[in-house]
Amino acid sequence: MNDILKKLGQLGLVPVVKIDRAEDALPLADALIAGGLPAAEITFRTAAAKDAIAAIAAARPEMLVGAGTVLTTAQVDEAVAAGARFIVSPGLNPKVVSYCVQRGIPVTPGVSSPSEIEQAIELGLDVVKFFPAEASGGLAKIKAMSAPYGNMRFMPTGGINADNMIPYLTNDKVLACGGSWMVASDLINAGAWDKITEMTREAVAKMLGFAIKHVGINSADEAEAKHTADLFSTIFGFPQKELPGSYFCGQDIEVMKTMGRGRMGHIAIMTWSVERAMAYLERNGIELDYDTLRLDAKGKPEFIYLKQDFGGFDLHLAVRRG
Repeated sequence: MNDILKKLGQLGLVPVVKIDRAEDALPLADALIAGGLPAAEITFRTAAAKDAIAAIAAARPEMLVGAGTVLTTAQVDEAVAAGARFIVSPGLNPKVVSYCVQRGIPVTPGVSSPSEIEQAIELGLDVVKFFPAEASGGLAKIKAMSAPYGNMRFMPTGGINADNMIPYLTNDKVLACGGSWMVASDLINAGAWDKITEMTREAVAKMLGFAIKHVGINSADEAEAKHTADLFSTIFGFPQKELPGSYFCGQDIEVMKTMGRGRMGHIAIMTWSVERAMAYLERNGIELDYDTLRLDAKGKPEFIYLKQDFGGFDLHLAVRRG
């Protein structure tokens, strides 16, 4: 898979932007960056699109900016010349796709049927846009269509919002979702940058789904661990389960039999996607201990420790279930 598309997958959400005034491009980019989502698909549905892409590409290189609603090879040239790093189209035009593939330009054409997926494969693609997602059958349609195409990933767009994105984003066939709710045209035209930042931050938080899975408490030895675990069970009625290296009291407290990670212990933070969470943390200056990285059977990250501690507790990420 192309590196740009991998980065979109790590971001998880791609804001789909219709911009009417090129002068709004930089404040919009700043609002998205502040909200934790440095990416935008600027649709070629307005005359301002090319200049908006150029402004962001020149002044905000950390933004992953691309062009959407690209219908012709001439628009591909305009978008790339302006600084677009990826191309998105509503449908699968073999001429446009071939033009991009031959020039090494990441392109995700829209599909909604197995026949279109097979055309995309024939053209050398392994990522397509599923559009319009909700109107075309949503996640159920992706699951039904994708089974024969093991290597194909989807970027559903159209009808995706904060209320329905999690089932999409936790499906292995979905690379990322395109959405416009946090960058609605009325907000952009009103210059409501603080509101866009707020809604973007909320979307990122919901996408990552950070929550405490359990707290691990260090012990000097197994006897001390057993004593502590018994206190939790006796006083609070928490069921106790012994593991080789610890006692679990209920699901939220792990009493270590030794002095494990962290001066006082560890805290497990669960997230819908460890891979996206890792990328998010590193964008925010948090170092990860890659010596502790653990992959699942499909080769995806499922566990990793952060390098810094929080109040004497080391933190690790774990996959959130259900």
